[in-house]
Amino acid sequence: MSQFESPCLSIAIARLMAAAETISTHSAHFAIWVIRADYPGGYVHHDCLWPEHLSQTWQAWQEMFHSSGAAHGLQVPPVNLPQAEFTLAVDSPPGAAQASYSSRLMQQLGIHLWQWVFHGPIQSSLSHSQGIAIGQSRQLRLRLEVRDPNLIALPWEIMQPQAGKQAISLSQQILFSRTTSDVDPLPPRRTDATLNILLVFGQDSPEHEAQRTAHQSLTNGALDLAKEAEALAQTLENSTSESLGMNSSTIPVAKHVDTLIQPTPEELIEQLEAKPYNILFYGGHGVPSPDGGLLFLRPNTTLSGTELAQVLTRCRVTLAVFNACWGAQPDRHGDCPIPRSSLAEVLLHHGVPAVLGMRDSIADREALTFIQAFAQALADRLPIDQAVAVARQQLLTIYKFNQPAWTLPVLYMHPEFDGELIPPLEEGVTELPENSLTWMQKSLSPACLRSLGETEQVWPVRGGLMRVGRLPENDIVIQERWVSQRHAEIICRDPTSDLEAEPTYWLRDFSRYGTLISGLEGWKKIHHQEVPLQSGVKLKFGSSQGQTLEFIVERP
Repeated sequence: MSQFESPCLSIAIARLMAAAETISTHSAHFAIWVIRADYPGGYVHHDCLWPEHLSQTWQAWQEMFHSSGAAHGLQVPPVNLPQAEFTLAVDSPPGAAQASYSSRLMQQLGIHLWQWVFHGPIQSSLSHSQGIAIGQSRQLRLRLEVRDPNLIALPWEIMQPQAGKQAISLSQQILFSRTTSDVDPLPPRRTDATLNILLVFGQDSPEHEAQRTAHQSLTNGALDLAKEAEALAQTLENSTSESLGMNSSTIPVAKHVDTLIQPTPEELIEQLEAKPYNILFYGGHGVPSPDGGLLFLRPNTTLSGTELAQVLTRCRVTLAVFNACWGAQPDRHGDCPIPRSSLAEVLLHHGVPAVLGMRDSIADREALTFIQAFAQALADRLPIDQAVAVARQQLLTIYKFNQPAWTLPVLYMHPEFDGELIPPLEEGVTELPENSLTWMQKSLSPACLRSLGETEQVWPVRGGLMRVGRLPENDIVIQERWVSQRHAEIICRDPTSDLEAEPTYWLRDFSRYGTLISGLEGWKKIHHQEVPLQSGVKLKFGSSQGQTLEFIVERP
């Protein structure tokens, strides 16, 4: 484990099946074991039966929330008991208001799942791994590999040790994700300094199409889809931690969003190859299939998960997000799910580092809330699994515990992937390292910001990086109400591999109100953009009423 990597505990669940045993046998035997731990004694094993009360609780969940498991006839060990015999064992704490049936049901299922997985030696391995992480002042990465496709539809994200404790997928100390060990090695990864997002809107789902009026033309429908895409792109680009009510202790990176509306497969591939995207977001209709599902890019035009995987790995896309209820579900042959056939598992198998799908259908407003918070958490330099937990918490805060919205996102991560999308500042590549080939053979022209007010002040750009904002840890602290806490940064970047070329300075804005830059045509506002800085350019942060600063590069 490297000095920057968090401790990891990976657990697998598989069904043990004798020759004469079938999928519907009441006494279903399972093995639960640790496949990765950070200490020798952590590789433990536990055999167990699937308990009847867990089937009862899962059956009640399906009936309560109309989940896809019920729709597909999920084949967990069956329960042939009348519904009247099902009772909730979890009640509200003494003195507290009585919780709703749905929240108590959700809590009971979460507790039952936890008790089944983390029993005996598995619980001991988890406790020991948590102790290692705490001792290192790091988070523990917990990854669950569900090898029995019958159990994939279960909401493992809601597991909690007991009433009053946090669900595992909401924790910031244990970063939870699912995984699969049937994978190709990860391809070489580039280091990204910005979030480059490609939004792809395919054919509408039948549910959305049914909402359109009967007389509405296909052209009008496409126009509506374009408006939705434009609104989502603007929301992603303009969202900030402050606007979402989230706290951030780091300087976020810029977000750049491009959009494709009902592209052909050739157009999608061409766009992915044109720019270094690190995130693909797909919204639209799709269906499960044995090779990772089918995405309906446009009417009568599909792209399989296997085909998509080829281009994503070739273009080194780190994260694929699917706003569709089938993304985390396997295909089925009759009543039996097909192993490793879900879109998420197929993409991981081919070497995509991270895939986020939905366990069931999610409402548009809930999906928008999640995606907005998730993108901003990534812009705040959080690893992907931690960003999912932050966005899930946002869903919980808005739509409450007794609603299933926060349980729907399902994150799969490649077993070799550490979750990092944008490096932390101390590991960032925007500051030229002193031991780089280009740095050793050329010196950096010193630069500074100078105030043009009555009292002249000068702030040098040290080490090729300057941070501007209201917080005291910034290099320039501007206490003006229109300046964000982390407003912008000035960075020095080597533009080419030509050793004779001079490094150039850039301004990167990620503020709420933008930055004004003077030019030949007067003042121009940039917002969530990265632009080059010429010596002598004037800047105002947040408002035209703010103080004027001049950027100066001292040439030898």
